[in-house]
Amino acid sequence: KIHCHLFFANNLLLKEYKMSRRTPTLSLRKFHISEDYGFICLDPVAELPDYYQPWMKIAKNLPYLIENSLLRCEVNKMPLLTTDHLKGHRELRLAHLALSFITMGYVWQEGERDTIKVLPRSLAKPFCEISQTLGLPPIMVHADCVLANWKKKKVDGPLEIENLDTILSLPGGESSKGFFLVTLLVEIAAVPGIKAISEIINAVVQDNVDSLLCAFQTLTNSIGCMIAALKQMHEFFCQWSSFYLRLHVFLISWRDNPIMPDGLLYEGVSDGPLHYSGGSAAQSTILHCIDEVLGICHSPEACAFLHRMRDYMPPFHKAFVSEISSSPSVRQYILSSANSKLCAMYDGCVAELVKFRNYHITVVSKYITIAAANAKASQKEQDTISGTRQSAPSALEQRGTGGSSLMCFLKNIRDTTKEALMNEQ
Repeated sequence: KIHCHLFFANNLLLKEYKMSRRTPTLSLRKFHISEDYGFICLDPVAELPDYYQPWMKIAKNLPYLIENSLLRCEVNKMPLLTTDHLKGHRELRLAHLALSFITMGYVWQEGERDTIKVLPRSLAKPFCEISQTLGLPPIMVHADCVLANWKKKKVDGPLEIENLDTILSLPGGESSKGFFLVTLLVEIAAVPGIKAISEIINAVVQDNVDSLLCAFQTLTNSIGCMIAALKQMHEFFCQWSSFYLRLHVFLISWRDNPIMPDGLLYEGVSDGPLHYSGGSAAQSTILHCIDEVLGICHSPEACAFLHRMRDYMPPFHKAFVSEISSSPSVRQYILSSANSKLCAMYDGCVAELVKFRNYHITVVSKYITIAAANAKASQKEQDTISGTRQSAPSALEQRGTGGSSLMCFLKNIRDTTKEALMNEQ
């Protein structure tokens, strides 16, 4: 009787376990992620209440103020404003975008020749208050310059680059805008993949092979569209010279930076200087999600940097990555299934991610590594034409904007992605 009782009890537990596995566990809505816009800030506002005109007047005129060495003077005259009149998430995001751009311009107005050590109270205090409310650091991040820095030229028009513009700009003219907008296009291309990732997790939980195959195909196609979007960077919309000589310096951080080894003091906020990484593609949530759902294991050094970059994401996006990480292992599910179709579909997805990372290396090589060599070769001519201030900091040529050792890092994560293939290709 005891044996019979245990048999039925075990059967009941097994039934409950199977039932629990058939309950979908990953919902985009729970993490404030749109099925149509993904991680992009939905319909960002382009104006703040009149009270904040001192901020917006400066933010909208940044290229002129920076290129004429007037920005620091204007910021030093800026009044200390309360953040109490900011209403809702979108106004907070625009305020963070505006103050982050002003901060980058204030620090790097003179390039590497004359960096500052103190961010004035009228800028530092509201910037840090807004950052704390949003759960973001007080520096320009990917969530600012890409996810919340866009608007449609025609409201009822498509989400295509011809119908898009940035809300705020940094030096670099159309190439600067192109850099941010093409990166936005990559995020737009990733939207079907974000939904597919949740479907992959749920298909594994529900033990639904057909749904899993379908979702993997969608994710693979989405990565392919991300590659196509990224190709527009140098094919159409961003010149290497404008990016490297005029824009790049304003993406640099005050962490792991030989130009600012002591960091930056936020006046009225901290007793000592603070260290933050700059805006980086490593802060894009989609790539973290893809790595986690595929079960890709990077080196300890790369993992440490990538996990630190998650602190630069909006909190709900970071939580989404963590939820994927804590979900049942998709890779182990496929390996244990011995299903050749699943293995082939998984490998196809990994191979597409390798292609994306290879192309990212190509883009970075053109815009930073080769650009640095070209800039050095024609330094005297550039000094005569545009002045040394427009040259990017020489000490940062081989480092990413997030503070990583650039090409080594990118090749490392590309190689560890390749190692995830179940069958050699």
